[in-house]
Order: sequence, then structure tokens, then C-alpha cells
Amino acid sequence: MVLESGDTVIIMDTSYFRRDFGVMVFRDHYRKKNIFWKYLNYETIEEYRSGIEHIRLIGWNILGIVCDGRRGIFSSFGDIPIQMCQRHQVAIIRRYITKKPRLEAGKELREISLLLTKSEKDDFIFFLDQWYKKWKFFLMEKTYNEETGKWHYTHKRLRSAYRSLKTNLPYLFTCLEYPDLDIPNTTNSIEGLFSNLKTKLRVHSGMIKQRKTKIIDELLGK
Repeated sequence: MVLESGDTVIIMDTSYFRRDFGVMVFRDHYRKKNIFWKYLNYETIEEYRSGIEHIRLIGWNILGIVCDGRRGIFSSFGDIPIQMCQRHQVAIIRRYITKKPRLEAGKELREISLLLTKSEKDDFIFFLDQWYKKWKFFLMEKTYNEETGKWHYTHKRLRSAYRSLKTNLPYLFTCLEYPDLDIPNTTNSIEGLFSNLKTKLRVHSGMIKQRKTKIIDELLGK
């Protein structure tokens, strides 16, 4: 535990060491230190909310939050500016339409998503809007299922990828809207931390859970 206080931008995320054993970490971006962490079976919005409240109660003034953008999280912290990790958003698009989309519309959307970490907000919105204008009617195409007698959208995964970008857009450029706060655009620093933890624990793969938590506590507290 870091016994300090002051202004901070919190980077938060959860990593798992097995299916029912994870650690949720709240990291101070300015000091590059972990303020608070807790062990859990699975991450929930409520766990993040209670973690942020705990950090406030011990004296920290939270100026901004960087997170992976899981559903429901954006409305959970009042008026604190929230930045969704841009790399997570790119990964969401990749999961929907793959790294090498077959459709031309998918290829173009994939290219636009890769501009996310390099673009100004207005430029990115322009590219996305132009894409939608071009492919609007393509996205509306439906397919009839003779077995069920029902219609469904033909390009469901492509629609989901686009909808994800549109829905998360208000939180993808928070870092540029508050330049004085030095909010990072990704959760890279905490992901590097998790990678280091897993590398260290891999050497002790047969270790019991209690011993693993002691090692994690030691590494997170440095």
C-alpha cells in the first residue's frame, strides 16, 4: 500500500492468474506507483466503484481515470473525466472483424481503427462518419433464415464493430480534452505491470494461492 495522497490520474485494470483468481489494481499515473489493489474471483463495476471510493477516502484527489471500457463503467464515477484505453478499443474491433477482414467494408473499418492512437478527435470522427456514409446501406442488408422464418442482419459482426466505436467515442479522446491533466490514452503501464507479475509467478507455477498473493503484494508495493 502506498501511504501518500494528492492529485492523481488513476489507471485501473484487472488481471487473472487463473480463472477464479485475479487482482484489481489502481495505479497512480503521476508517481508510477500502485495506490491500491485487491484480489477477487471476477471483476465487476461495483468492485471498481468501491476501489475508487476507497482511494478518495484515504485522501487522494482523482482528476481522471483510464480503464478498459467494460460495459457500464463510464457512468459509475460521477464527473471524473474517463479515458477508455484506445488499445482496448482497437482490440474490440479486431475481435469482431478479425485482423484480416474479408469484406472491403471491414478492411476499411480496421484501417480506421488503427488510426485511433494517431488521430485528433475531429479527424477520427470525420473518417468514421465517411465510412458510415459509404457503407450505410450495406450494413442494413438482411438475410432470411428459411428454417426459422426470421430475418437477421447479414453483417452482424461488422455492425457490432462500428457500434462499439460509436458508443465509446465520447471516452476515446478524453486525454486530448484535458491536456493539463496528462491523462494517458492507454492502460499500457498497468498492462506492463501485469506482464511482469505473470512472468515472475510462472517460475512458481505450483505455488499455493496464499504464497502467490504474498509475492504479488511485494511486487505491487515496490
